[in-house]
Amino acid sequence: MQASATDEQAQATDGQASAAKALPGSIDETLAALQAHHYLADRRLASAVFLALRLGKPLLLEGEPGTGKTEIAKVLASWLGKRLIRLQCYDGMDLAQAAYEWDHARQLLEIRMAESTGRQGDMQVSDLYETRFLLRRPLLQAIEAQTAAPVLLIDELDRTDEAFEAYLLELLSDFQMSIPELGTISALHPPLVILTSNRTRELHDAVKRRCLYQWVDFPDAGREDAIIARKVPELDAALRARVVVLVQALRGLDLFKKPGVAESIDFARALCVLNAESLSDELVRQGLGVLLKVQDDIVLATEQLPALLGSTVQ
Repeated sequence: MQASATDEQAQATDGQASAAKALPGSIDETLAALQAHHYLADRRLASAVFLALRLGKPLLLEGEPGTGKTEIAKVLASWLGKRLIRLQCYDGMDLAQAAYEWDHARQLLEIRMAESTGRQGDMQVSDLYETRFLLRRPLLQAIEAQTAAPVLLIDELDRTDEAFEAYLLELLSDFQMSIPELGTISALHPPLVILTSNRTRELHDAVKRRCLYQWVDFPDAGREDAIIARKVPELDAALRARVVVLVQALRGLDLFKKPGVAESIDFARALCVLNAESLSDELVRQGLGVLLKVQDDIVLATEQLPALLGSTVQ
């Protein structure tokens, strides 16, 4: 058993050394690596990512929907060659969906088999709470990773409640999880944890204290132009510039849901599909449903359309 433990420790050390080689050595290197994977971050976000990687700390990204918070986890997994484990949060989510639950059907089958073979007298309660009866959900999957540290994305944490946030504290601070029937399970390879929030409610300070924090804003016009150029290179540069001005102007309106970068890219692609050569009034009216997803926002934008289109004239 001691030799096995030694081998396991050696494998863990080798894995950590290998992972360290893959980490960026500077903020500039982080910016370049993100850009190479088609994510155009500003320097503040690149700094937060760099520090999270080097310090081994969870990174909490807050911001408006559509600003690329979720995408950063996907890009990091691709860049670092790590497995992405995603937990999509929602209202009412509990541990059974997020962390683990016991396979009650298998436990019941075990009891029935013991009864049929006359072994029920020898069965202990603990026999029904072995790891073979455990159903692993995203959080436990990330903690139990055996070969390399995964990227754990806890997406839209603000959709959950404070009780769930409290459960996360142990994982965020010590990369471990307590299961009453089994004890504490610690990560052999601590995951890179990315948490996102659209700030529909304020997260608890205890969560924030355990994370590095970065607010992710909509890109400025120059960066948004560069993003669309990368994602939709077939779009004419002059038309792309007008799209950027239009989207930036829309965000200046009092909208319920402002268009994100994903909507900008979709609108640019729609223009290519339509073989558009300019942003006409009729074309934009027909395409507002690509940019805006709330009817009241579409009505407001339609009323402001002459001014919006006027702002895009070069």
